[in-house]
Amino acid sequence: MLPLSIAIVLTVLDQLTKVIVCRSFLLYEAVPVIPGLFNLRYIQNTGAAWGMFAGGHYWLSGLSLVVLAGLVMFQRHFFNRTLLDQCAFGIMMGGIIGNLIDRVRLSYVVDFLDFHWNDAHFPAFNVADAAICSGVALYMLSQGLQARRQRRISAAAASGGPAS
Repeated sequence: MLPLSIAIVLTVLDQLTKVIVCRSFLLYEAVPVIPGLFNLRYIQNTGAAWGMFAGGHYWLSGLSLVVLAGLVMFQRHFFNRTLLDQCAFGIMMGGIIGNLIDRVRLSYVVDFLDFHWNDAHFPAFNVADAAICSGVALYMLSQGLQARRQRRISAAAASGGPAS
């Protein structure tokens, strides 16, 4: 139930922020939030991360559906019942669903978080993108912590002492 709740909250937050951006900005309009570092800028991304596969609307929509279905169908195989794993699962689902809604409804994804430093410019992204990356990072952290715990248990069992 926790993953579903997280996914719903993130999907709603993602879609709400995108509606606000679309209604408040002209395409490519930038509003400095932290001058020289962070702008809000309305961009229509027809590709994936960093604009890769631009124009691949149908392919990317299909891939999103396959990944989402795979995560749901194989949830018990990939995600343990730990709080970290369940949060990671919900965060990833919310991000995938948020961008999938855009792809199906608009044929592009609305991006608006625009970071830059001098001449270096990070590709614009949105709440769903941040959720997907955060969910993957949280999952990797969870798996690393679980592996470390398992190594300690195995070492303790081999030495005959208690695991800590």
